[in-house]
Parts: sequence; C-alpha cells; structure tokens
Amino acid sequence: MAIGYHHESCIDVSHFQGSINWNTIVNNGVKFVFIKATEGTTFTDPNFSNNYVGATNAGLTRGAYHFAHPDASSGATQANFFLIHRGGWTADGITLPGALDIEYNPSGAECYGLSASAMVSWIKDFSNTYHSKTGRANTTALSVSLVIYSTTDWWTTCTGNSAAFANDNFPFIGTLPAGWSTFWQYADSGPNPGDQDVFNGDAAGLGRMAKG
Repeated sequence: MAIGYHHESCIDVSHFQGSINWNTIVNNGVKFVFIKATEGTTFTDPNFSNNYVGATNAGLTRGAYHFAHPDASSGATQANFFLIHRGGWTADGITLPGALDIEYNPSGAECYGLSASAMVSWIKDFSNTYHSKTGRANTTALSVSLVIYSTTDWWTTCTGNSAAFANDNFPFIGTLPAGWSTFWQYADSGPNPGDQDVFNGDAAGLGRMAKG
C-alpha cells in the first residue's frame, strides 16, 4: 500500500498496554492516537480516562474506539453505549471521529453468526446512529462521520468485500483493499505501545479531519 510522500504516525492502545509514558510517545514522533473506550454493551476500558487525559496533555490529536460484538446487540445499541462512555466527537480540532473496531470474533464464529448482508446492515446501523448523534458530516474525505477498523480478510469474508463504506468513512484496515488508503496499520508491535499505524497525509490534513 502506498502511503504517499507525507504521512503522520499513529498508535492505537487499550488497557493491554498498561501505563503509557505519553511524552515519550510524542518524542518518538507519534502525532495522534485512537484509544479503546468500550466493547459490546458491557465493557468500558479501565485505562481509557488516564490514556485520554495523558494523550491530551501531551498535545496529541486523539479519538476513541469501540470493539464491536455484532452478535450481542444492534449497531445502534452499541453506538449509543460508545457515545455515552466518551466515544463522541467535538469540533475542537484535536478530537478525531470515533472508530469502530470490527474484526475477528475473539470467542466464537468468525462473522458472529451474521450473513454478509446482515453484517453490512449492522455496520450501517452503528454508523448512522453515530452520525446522527454527533452531527458530524460524512460528505467529503476529511469530514467522515466514523473510522472503521478491520482487516481485508475479515472484511472480504464477513461483508462480502462491501464497498458501501469506502466513500463516506475512513477505513482503518490492516492490509488495504483497493482504493482504501487513508489509514494503515502496518504492525501490531514496534517502538511504541500498541498497534503501529500511519495516516496518509500531513499534519494539516489530520487537523482538518479532526475539525470535521
């Protein structure tokens, strides 16, 4: 996947990374971070507040993410759970749109027992709810309402390689499908805590996306 001539470094983290020295992260050149907030409708990450405040105080652009369990409840239900646990967005220039982490089932059927069409409908339900509650537009490349994190293998298997979200959401994918080139997770470990990611653009573009 071609990152382009300019890119900004990112990580995504959760409580699995333990205590994080955010000033070291900044000194390593990281510009922004996605932080786990919720999972399903029963779990809130115990390190979210510390991570979010730490990232903010260190001057990072930051956003929250939700780990989906499509077999447990509707997309709308999980989007609302995410929103009431600090997964929202404000136009302050340092808050990224929320991210939906939808990938391999950690404890069951790979596609959570849903058909490809049902999975696409579930994701649309989550995305539409998040969009309506935050008021964040999804009409241009830098004003998308929701980031989607997945992998090409899972996306192909469980959504039928759906292109329904390519034009109005920022895919945040492992190995990128054709045409999805905004964020890229290139490693699940490295010099910084959590997954190692890049944004295909410069700091100004990242700021415009945060502002919506």
